[in-house]
Amino acid sequence: MNPVDPVDEEAARLYRAKVWGGADRTLWRTQVDGTVGARLRELADWTESSGHGEGPLDIYGDGLVEELERRVAEELGLPAAVFFPTGTMAQQVALRCWAGRTGSPVVALHPLAHPEVHESGAFGAVSGLRTVHPTDAPRLPTAEEVRDHPEPFGTLMLELPLRDAGFVLPSWEELTAVVEAARERDAVVHFDGARLWECTTHFGRTLAEIAGLADSVYLSFYKSLGGHSGAVLAGPEDVMAEARVWRHRYGGQVFQQYPAALSALRGLEEELPRLPSYVAHARVVADAVREALAEADTGWFRVHPETPHTHQFQVWLPYDAERLTAASLAQTEATGTLLFRRWFTPGAGGPPAPGVAVTELTVAGPGLEWTAEDVKAAVREFLSRLG
Repeated sequence: MNPVDPVDEEAARLYRAKVWGGADRTLWRTQVDGTVGARLRELADWTESSGHGEGPLDIYGDGLVEELERRVAEELGLPAAVFFPTGTMAQQVALRCWAGRTGSPVVALHPLAHPEVHESGAFGAVSGLRTVHPTDAPRLPTAEEVRDHPEPFGTLMLELPLRDAGFVLPSWEELTAVVEAARERDAVVHFDGARLWECTTHFGRTLAEIAGLADSVYLSFYKSLGGHSGAVLAGPEDVMAEARVWRHRYGGQVFQQYPAALSALRGLEEELPRLPSYVAHARVVADAVREALAEADTGWFRVHPETPHTHQFQVWLPYDAERLTAASLAQTEATGTLLFRRWFTPGAGGPPAPGVAVTELTVAGPGLEWTAEDVKAAVREFLSRLG
């Protein structure tokens, strides 16, 4: 089998981005939809209307960056917050700080957690940390699994929601029990909360109540809030002071970050209050997708979770991923409607599953206009392109 020509793959990626980015109707817009000029004009317009237009530029993390840090700390009810250019760096620093305090370089986390699947072994290669897995089930560990894990660990890291398992969350009771089990082992608790912003509906708790369970929390600004880039780490004053030192050592003390900081502030103001409505409508969309697939008699399929825990969920179909991606692309080209984006062959953490493909659906502002019948019609149209 010949390897894929990287030039051809890049051309295909750019073409998909052009077609899907230009869709007339979609459930959500990604951070790579649109053009450079359009994105900059949108941010400039908000900057002027919000009163930030005449403010000074930031230098090495002051000004707008400090304003963003204060705003997030208040939102989470935590003493301090530190802005980072990437979430990978933020979590490297957080867990390195905790390892120094606990005396243990061992981090307990799920094998599907982002650092294990998407960061090329960064914990071990860069920070000298080692990981253990209380469970490999497609969910977060239970209190019993944390309490009974045979190997000592200094930090328990919980990804909320666990993206690669289907954006799944435990119940509030399960989460509090897991945290308590870690405390019984004298371990600290760190939340990988890249998407924590959208978890309040499922838990029925405020962001401050959720964040208050952990010793530290990381959140992303582009995954839920529509920011250009950037992340934040929040927790105790002394740990955050050390985190600032390590941020500099890791190369994260960027000279100016005002576009990222402004887009994050815009997300806090505009997107954060809307997230509960996105989560509620994701449940309408998931039900409609399921009903349409059942009515079409496609055979085996899966909408996971059946009731989405956040505004994102998975759809599984018994077809080759390339065939499904081609159908998604053809649907948008012909109708201007974008339902599904790219499909993938599952297999994170294990062998691939040929003949089965999975995609992720997100419901955001544009998706609120879709009725259940709109979703069903789009599913039927998509399926008609599979032959």
